[in-house]
Amino acid sequence: MLIREKYLNKLIESKDLNLIKVIVGVRRSGKSTLLLQYKDYLLTQKIKKTNIIYMNFESADFYDIKNYNDLYKYIKDKIINKNKFYILLDEVQNISQWEKAVNSILVDFNADIYITGSNAYLLSSELTTLLAGRVLTIKIYPFSFKEFISIYPFKNTDDKFEKFDKYLRYGGMPMITNMNDNENLIINYLNDLKEVVLKKDVISRNNIKDIVFLDNLIKYMASTIGNLTTPYAIAEFMKKNGSSITNETVDSYLKMLENAYFLYRVPRYELKGKQLLKTQGKYYFIDNGLKNIITGISSYDTGSSYENIIYIELLRRGYEVYVGQYNDIEIDFIAINPNEKIYFQVTRSLTDKKVEEREKKSLLAINDNYKKVILTMDNVKNKQIDGIQIVNIIDFLSEE
Repeated sequence: MLIREKYLNKLIESKDLNLIKVIVGVRRSGKSTLLLQYKDYLLTQKIKKTNIIYMNFESADFYDIKNYNDLYKYIKDKIINKNKFYILLDEVQNISQWEKAVNSILVDFNADIYITGSNAYLLSSELTTLLAGRVLTIKIYPFSFKEFISIYPFKNTDDKFEKFDKYLRYGGMPMITNMNDNENLIINYLNDLKEVVLKKDVISRNNIKDIVFLDNLIKYMASTIGNLTTPYAIAEFMKKNGSSITNETVDSYLKMLENAYFLYRVPRYELKGKQLLKTQGKYYFIDNGLKNIITGISSYDTGSSYENIIYIELLRRGYEVYVGQYNDIEIDFIAINPNEKIYFQVTRSLTDKKVEEREKKSLLAINDNYKKVILTMDNVKNKQIDGIQIVNIIDFLSEE
């Protein structure tokens, strides 16, 4: 089992802070495993088993707990001494009005609380009202390329390009690393995972009736990754193909997919006016494997696949990410954190001079001193063109 030190350390650093630690991310991205790893860590710190309450609400052990009152009573009965208790609640969104129980436990007992959930409604519920300023959110993503290659059972290859090809094709959902490089198993698993996410976190959660349209929308979004679009443009395209859907319905369905951490919208940032633009944005999927299972696993080696990987990697590294707009020029990504701003262009290759000039033009148009990078699959090392760093995508993903 891979110890995901980055996420585990965040939990360790926040231990005993009077904050509710909320771990969120798409289903099967490793939240439950992380919580169990943290439980093991607590035991190494000489915390008694009786002072750790772990509950996984997808387990039949807790089917009798239906609402916040049941949850509160269960935990209250387990608190048998005055020492601090560590409350670990996995997939807590399955419990009706769970936030009331969590709030009461925080108020009534000496408790350090950790919860996980697979839907953004977890953060938009009454939790933010009841516990304003007392929530620490930890976002967890599928395996990075570094994590993937450290555990995937490659068959006799040390070639970084071959390893990356697997990652590009199958994505980084943790479970696939246990499947002995068996493509049939991996494809079946990714198909099943997609269905579970959609049924539990989109369809059932939102009481969706038009499942055919949802399926068509997902296929359309997977085929247009990296293209600027709007709900109106999507609705107009659908109408040409026989649908009578409105742009308001498209917008609500897209938000449902975002809330399930299945799809991510990247807003545009206008560099001249230094403002976010409300119209148009790009969409990316949480994982290339899930995207590829929609478009066809054999058509995975595309420019949009590289963009998708880089976008999620930038989120994983803690950046806020935008699509850049400078006059009529588009920049693939602007990545911002409190310490830096970086402009990125992503392209498969710069060997075609026209492609090189196009990618350079976008970055050279920006008149500031922030770092500018072109990411490419070309086998380059320490290369610069007109002050722009040219970096191999695999090398970038292999960085700390």
